[in-house]
Amino acid sequence: MVTLKRFCKKEPVLVCAAVCMLLSIPAQPPGMEYLEAIDFRVLALLFCLMAVVAGFQRCGLFELLAQKLLSGKRPVKVLVLSLVMLPFFVSMLVTNDVALITFVPFAILVLEHSGQQKLTGPVVVLQTIAANLGSMATPVGNPQNLFLYSTYGFTPGQFFQAVLPYTAVSFVCLAVAALCCRGRACEVRFGQDQSIRKPGTLAVITVLFLLCLLCVFRVLPYGVVLALVCLGLLICDRSLFKSIDYALLATFVCFFIFADNIGAIPAVQSLLESVLSQSALLASAAASQFISNVPAAVLLSGFTQDGTGLLLGTDLGGLGTPIASLASLISLKAFLKAQPQKAASYVLLFLVANVIGLVILLAFARLLGAW
Repeated sequence: MVTLKRFCKKEPVLVCAAVCMLLSIPAQPPGMEYLEAIDFRVLALLFCLMAVVAGFQRCGLFELLAQKLLSGKRPVKVLVLSLVMLPFFVSMLVTNDVALITFVPFAILVLEHSGQQKLTGPVVVLQTIAANLGSMATPVGNPQNLFLYSTYGFTPGQFFQAVLPYTAVSFVCLAVAALCCRGRACEVRFGQDQSIRKPGTLAVITVLFLLCLLCVFRVLPYGVVLALVCLGLLICDRSLFKSIDYALLATFVCFFIFADNIGAIPAVQSLLESVLSQSALLASAAASQFISNVPAAVLLSGFTQDGTGLLLGTDLGGLGTPIASLASLISLKAFLKAQPQKAASYVLLFLVANVIGLVILLAFARLLGAW
């Protein structure tokens, strides 16, 4: 019982997905339809990308990058800007979750060492927004992008044409917000110079990452890339298999089946299609506030042909509530560990900043005629 409670607390999204799947079984009893509902290409790509990103982390690549960019004396504005833009750009290649896991604790440490602890809350909030918005710029930046890119068969041109205007506006807004932070010049020093661990492994992981990108853009078949990634991990570092988020993969499986099951109910299908036909962007952004953007993308994809609207809605919908993007909970946990006495002020600042960002981007989408 204790183990079950611990598991439910650790993986609430997976538990909710499994419950939803089980409750939907009466709508469509188990059969071959369940296998047909599962997108094995997306699961294989997620597995491969999580593996290679874990490899980059293991080799110390992100820590080295951060140390090179932040060491030395600089104005506080420049320091904050650097801390915010690191997850913005890195999340484009290694997902928003990994960017926050890597750079939020790093930022907290840097601000403590430079005597700028008062800026911890604002910086962590901006980093969270930066990771959630920067990750929308590429198909591999977050799980919902990868899923929707595959499901709707986007071409690279279609995808980047849809997301890059919002990425540019996000960059400008984040830069302005970061440069508003005030303080004296400070010096950042690290006790030990970071270096690349296991250069040979890093070289192999880099090659595997490039193969993953070729697979995402449909140059290579996913079965071949999956086999090569598994072989590479077996040769270089078998422990990386333990770093993969299998709960996320299982969550996708549950939602695939759940979405297919409820889609077999005519009344539900008609309702969702009607709502999404009004504006897939607004509907998915709203749904993300309550069930998170990854589940929203999976659940709603079966009821609309507007892949661009769903893509933008779930990406922009990552702003808002703390659960709109589950990556936001990573930074919340890190901040509370460092400054638990400021929990209320952090959550308030988070909500205000996210709502402002969401309103700005939705207004921009309206200006472009996206909804």
